Amino acid sequence: YERAQNAMQDREGRLAQVAEDLESGMEIVGATGIEDKLQDDVAETIVKIREAGIKLWVLTGDKLETARNIGYSTKVLSDEMEVLILDVDAKIGAEELRSEL
Repeated sequence: YERAQNAMQDREGRLAQVAEDLESGMEIVGATGIEDKLQDDVAETIVKIREAGIKLWVLTGDKLETARNIGYSTKVLSDEMEVLILDVDAKIGAEELRSEL
């Protein structure tokens, strides 16, 4: 990667080849990233993922309201779901958290 990144000629092509080499033979379990500006077709893609029987979990550091809004707009969340929210004060210890669960 470093050689490709520092190449004076065909840097883009070399970086693409490095990515191709690294990504071959991988099995993608599943991942998605959601930023403030959503890409086109995110909601439709999420629906297809669910229709394929793939379970989707969301872990976020966003404020609860932001996470909910994004979740519903992308169809990660729906009104038919039971949505569980784990919102913990940073001062709480692991043992105390376990006892509350």
